Amino acid sequence: MAKGKSIREFLEAGKPLFSVEFFPPQDEAGGERILATAKSLTPHQPDFVSITYGAGGGTRATTMRYARILREEHGFEVMPHLTCVGHTRDELLEILDDFAEAGFCNVMALRGDPPKGETEFKAVPGGLRYGSDLVALVRERFPHFGIGVGGYPEKHPEAPDMATDLSHLKTKVDAGADFITTQLFFDNRDYLAFVASCRKSGIEIPVLPGLLPVLSLGQVKRFCDMCGTSIPGGLRRKLEAEDKKDQPEIGARWALEQVRGLLREGAPGFHLYALNQSASTLAILEGLKGD
Repeated sequence: MAKGKSIREFLEAGKPLFSVEFFPPQDEAGGERILATAKSLTPHQPDFVSITYGAGGGTRATTMRYARILREEHGFEVMPHLTCVGHTRDELLEILDDFAEAGFCNVMALRGDPPKGETEFKAVPGGLRYGSDLVALVRERFPHFGIGVGGYPEKHPEAPDMATDLSHLKTKVDAGADFITTQLFFDNRDYLAFVASCRKSGIEIPVLPGLLPVLSLGQVKRFCDMCGTSIPGGLRRKLEAEDKKDQPEIGARWALEQVRGLLREGAPGFHLYALNQSASTLAILEGLKGD
């Protein structure tokens, strides 16, 4: 299998990136949806796509299967996610070997959330405790890989304060990360303040903004509760004023304006949490055509 291209190289080119995140489907209908979404996005040539990884490796085989499909059938540069949850160091190396043998050369290295029903992350015996440990492992054993890590514009829910959170982020960067993709946010001022704080903390790598085109008010409330993100009053009021069937259009418009503002401010591109659905992503891309 031919070697892919490191996302680091895309970022060094200086052109704003466009990327999309998928998640492994749980059933046949979900599989059809992700493939239909990938097909609809192919003409727009995203610079890369990522695909998530279940807690404890629960979607390991499915992640690899669809990562291969996204690359081989749609020509995407694919960045699989990998987490420390439930894995020993040797198991993580085995997974990374699988990625390399399949031709992937990018990985989103994450500590991962505790398994469902648990509130505290615990490394398994022989496992890794921190995301920075995983970054260091990848950089040591697969030096050609592009490595992404996560960042929280409004602070990681487990961090006591932003200074502590930034200190942990810098540890991941110093371990060898190439870029940061942010957790979702809905106010660009939060992203800009986060980037400024990163620079003051000595974090110089690109910070790619991660955006969620809202599909419904109920959905965004659940997501925000999980990751500690706030919903601006203006967005909440717009969603509350519309029937549920019209809320995806509101979400797409809001995200489109976020993208426009971020690109004006010099963001290195944008990453969309598309939730394996194409309508909002396509609406955003069409909206950008005339800019």
